[in-house]
Amino acid sequence: MSKNIAVLLSLTGTLIVLIGGATGFYFLHDSYNNTTVEATSSLGEKNELSEKTEEPNLKSVIHETQKSVVQIEVSLKDGTSSGSGFLYNTDGDVITNAHVVEGAEKIIVKTSDAKQFEAQIIGMGDTTDVAVIRVPGLKENAPLPVAEERVAEVGDNIIALGSPLGLQNTVTTGIISGLDREFILEPYRYEHIYQISAPITKGNSGGPLIDATTGEAIAINSAGTDSGAIGFSIPLPNVIDQIKSWSNKPVELTVDDESKEEVKTPQGLTGEDFKNNATYLIGYFYESLSTQDYVTAYSLLGSRWQSEMAYEDFRKGYLHTLHVEVSNMTGSLNQTNDEVKVTATIKANERTEDKKTTTSLYNVTYQVGYENDQLKILKGKAEKLK
Repeated sequence: MSKNIAVLLSLTGTLIVLIGGATGFYFLHDSYNNTTVEATSSLGEKNELSEKTEEPNLKSVIHETQKSVVQIEVSLKDGTSSGSGFLYNTDGDVITNAHVVEGAEKIIVKTSDAKQFEAQIIGMGDTTDVAVIRVPGLKENAPLPVAEERVAEVGDNIIALGSPLGLQNTVTTGIISGLDREFILEPYRYEHIYQISAPITKGNSGGPLIDATTGEAIAINSAGTDSGAIGFSIPLPNVIDQIKSWSNKPVELTVDDESKEEVKTPQGLTGEDFKNNATYLIGYFYESLSTQDYVTAYSLLGSRWQSEMAYEDFRKGYLHTLHVEVSNMTGSLNQTNDEVKVTATIKANERTEDKKTTTSLYNVTYQVGYENDQLKILKGKAEKLK
């Protein structure tokens, strides 16, 4: 055994497997009613400025990657656990850690646009901490690009992503700080894995480690130290053959008709979960606008709002919005518990017609609720602050 291995084995007492904690990183933000915004805010006004095409930046890479990252909620015989995963192919197969889904009696995945689906385990390692679950409801969705052969090198810039629907920011950046690390966390053996400088916290288990330059998944985030200063990720080239085998020939797959559909969430859902999901959706809306992903942002609006404003008008209205920061975000249930009112203060960097940049502040209010069992932004208004 090498000295490096011996040193790492001495750390296993401080290693923690990252099972629980639904976490995500979203800024809070918000959309505007067509008539209201025209009267009070330049954020929603039509603008004929042409779009500026730029190279993808770190924020864009994160936003695009998060679309293929899911939160995994597991019902156990004696409780619950949660973790992360990422969509691997167009069959709806999601890669995660074995310890995330071990002992699962029911598995629900939540996507970045707040939809929920049932999943089934189709392959799980006994000593290798890798599993694949199949989500029929995500079939034909765009998967995350995977680097199946390339091995990372020390110094490579990376992004560690966790659960997109959680309360804490688990998007962390860093570098590959070590190679070929080995240790044991019963019953799993971790061999030839990456050590990373990005702090890994609870909720990251099973999430992808991303090459910050290419946006490809290069490893599976799996464990970290109790201090959170060091993380460990399983390189995908080490396990890709097993993943493909499970995907092509599922070990066990019992799919009923209900699992093919989105899990129905009653409009009467109350409590912190409803408020958290509502504020998350507003945040995802603004993140989409900030990265010029207008299609995703528009899809989050309710049908009535969309009927009053065509997509092209919506898109033109935000071409001059460069970046949005949200503060003082709160969510409160209405008296019938079927909608959440989300309020916030918006700081928007906007581009003027003479190509200058201005900063404006707005107080915004939104109503978020379920429409055909999907969470939508139903209406909203904004007031520009002097």
